[in-house]
Amino acid sequence: MAVPFKICIDCTDPHLLADFWAAAMGYEVEDHSALIAMLLEQGVVTEDLTVEVHGRKGWKTVAAVRDPDAPFDPVRGTGKGMRLLFQVVPEPKTVKNRLHLDLHYGPDDYEAEADRLESLGATRLGAYDENGAKWILMADPEGNEFCCHA
Repeated sequence: MAVPFKICIDCTDPHLLADFWAAAMGYEVEDHSALIAMLLEQGVVTEDLTVEVHGRKGWKTVAAVRDPDAPFDPVRGTGKGMRLLFQVVPEPKTVKNRLHLDLHYGPDDYEAEADRLESLGATRLGAYDENGAKWILMADPEGNEFCCHA
């Protein structure tokens, strides 16, 4: 049986990265406001753990994006399919990623998508054409590398 998983990305601003990656991948930023309201009402969590994001309550140190076509839990606001979770850590990024995402936009669209990603805050780091494979190496707004593939 296959094991469900999410990819967790350390960061300093989880909401900035959630917005960026949702736009980059056509994903949705998860809405945890119903869960937060329930937990606040029950006294399980306190207001200091929350922040207002896009006019609703979110977690101060974590945000996530999900595949909009996959099932999700409407009470918790969490996806049951592929997700990216962004979590605050105290230390900054210092070296090249050991794991990165490859976004496959296709040969007709990858250069225009790289331009669009730059307008969202990404940085273009290099372009490659090796043995017929073409991609643009990029970094998200916090410097996490990813590839924009043909």
